[in-house]
Amino acid sequence: MRIAVIDRDKCTREVCGYQCIKVCPGVRMGDETVSKDAEGWPVINEELCTGCGLCVKRCPVKAIKVINLPEEKGAPVFQYGPNAFRLYGLLLPKQGSIVGVIGVNGIGKTTALELLRGALKPNFGKAEAAGWEEIKRAFRGNEVRGYLEKLERGEARVSAKQQYVDRLASDEGEKTVEKFLADGNGGKSANAALARELAEELELGPCMKRKLSQLSGGELQRAAIAKCLSADAGVFFIDEPASFLDVRQRLKAAAAIRKAGGRGAVVVVEHDLAVLDYLSDYVHVLYGTRGVYGKVSGLKAARNGVNEFLDGFLKDENVRMRKEPIRFEVRRPGAHNAPAAIAYGKLVKKYPGFGLAADGGSVREGEVVGILGPNATGKTTFIKMLAGVEEPDEGSAPAKIAVAYKPQYLKADFEGTVRELFAKTEVDEFTFGEAKAKLELDELMEKQVAKLSGGELQRVAIAICLSRKAGLRLFDEPSAFLDVEQRLAAAELIKKTAKASGVPSFVVDHDILFIDLASDRVMVFSGNPGIKGSASAPTDLREGMNSFLAGQGITFRRDPDSRRPRANKPGSQLDVEQKKTGEYYYAGK
Repeated sequence: MRIAVIDRDKCTREVCGYQCIKVCPGVRMGDETVSKDAEGWPVINEELCTGCGLCVKRCPVKAIKVINLPEEKGAPVFQYGPNAFRLYGLLLPKQGSIVGVIGVNGIGKTTALELLRGALKPNFGKAEAAGWEEIKRAFRGNEVRGYLEKLERGEARVSAKQQYVDRLASDEGEKTVEKFLADGNGGKSANAALARELAEELELGPCMKRKLSQLSGGELQRAAIAKCLSADAGVFFIDEPASFLDVRQRLKAAAAIRKAGGRGAVVVVEHDLAVLDYLSDYVHVLYGTRGVYGKVSGLKAARNGVNEFLDGFLKDENVRMRKEPIRFEVRRPGAHNAPAAIAYGKLVKKYPGFGLAADGGSVREGEVVGILGPNATGKTTFIKMLAGVEEPDEGSAPAKIAVAYKPQYLKADFEGTVRELFAKTEVDEFTFGEAKAKLELDELMEKQVAKLSGGELQRVAIAICLSRKAGLRLFDEPSAFLDVEQRLAAAELIKKTAKASGVPSFVVDHDILFIDLASDRVMVFSGNPGIKGSASAPTDLREGMNSFLAGQGITFRRDPDSRRPRANKPGSQLDVEQKKTGEYYYAGK
């Protein structure tokens, strides 16, 4: 079986002179292997295509992908059109349980949710949506058929939280949070008492009278979660609940979502593996080829599913997803003992209504220092002072040192392609080559910077920061908008580049696994969010994590196989034992 996909957002058609048609051997022999549709778009006939790859190689903007599948997969459950993305299989909601969904961007996670909530209807690769009788026949003997029958009868009672919560500020910006929660969700009325309880749990009290247009990303996220979970529904679909939230807020949101699992079925898509693992009873792994096709794995126990994803091999499906497994190190105190490269004194910055005091410290050659702390305690302010973007009111940042800085909020204001942006940036060619490969930037090189998605722009910004010649590198929330595999690749790349170049780095992030994978030591920020912040000097990873997690009331253990950090359930035996010993961040043996 062969799949051919043409990305119409990239395709230049007349500009390139239809190179895909000109080079196709089938066309030269008189077949319509590649032709034009009524609107002038090239279309590849997958049955006639031999998979020679000439059109893929000749396309000047890399808009074509042809994939030869190793096995016959049958008809897709849903396909967006000719030469477009297709999805094989469906997720399975389970009553009284939480099902997590793992997979890279562009592999069909959101499409899978849309099918289950009824926003899309299976078409089995055809031009028109299938009828319910055909759909039920296709899933005869499959556990998901019962759910589909409820969906047909209108008995599924679905509530969904959208992926892009920032759109709420424009779509419903004039509503107060109080009104937003009272309105219910997706036609489902709100349970007023439950909405009040969720607003308290998610710390929305100070926001209730404010308009959505006045809220931060984190406040919008918590409001969207509260709205979804307070609806009178039996099935909850939650797309990326951790975005914009700090570690404590993520686990509070996770606790609220777990409660909803007692009222019905919950399906959650999330890229923060620590949160997904903490939330889920079961997981589906979506695999395939990004932007081409996705396939839903069988349902797996949460721990097994996450570990198989990290290992890169799905046992039941007998599918290798990745060449190398991802493993986490257990680092002992003093494991990184290179000499100090940069020292800085105490830094103080004051704004109207907010102040930050950061202890002085130093960073070693080739070291990565992770920065953890609640939102609005000054982490970005500290990074900006080191970068020279902000001047401290007391103390001084290191002078006479070249700094490469990736800010928290990225601007796509460059006029030109990604290739042209890199050409105008002074980079180390060897480092850039590795960053380009690890972050899969080849597919972006001909795209206009102004048209990049958030995740694409993030990958480009990380590559630029890593490749610039500098004495210090600063990364503010590099995992934002990245899928789980991109996050892990970026964390390993940041660490490897620091070691190879000897250039130290500071990394601010809320993803515990990202910080654990990338960092040698950590800095901990604390204080009263939005009013006062304080920061420790860089300290040993275990000591710093213990300090940070103790402040959040959260304990982690190490998975015995992958060595990844796993959040303990509150009140569990391990949680109680670790709190008694003060070992909130268990490094294992």
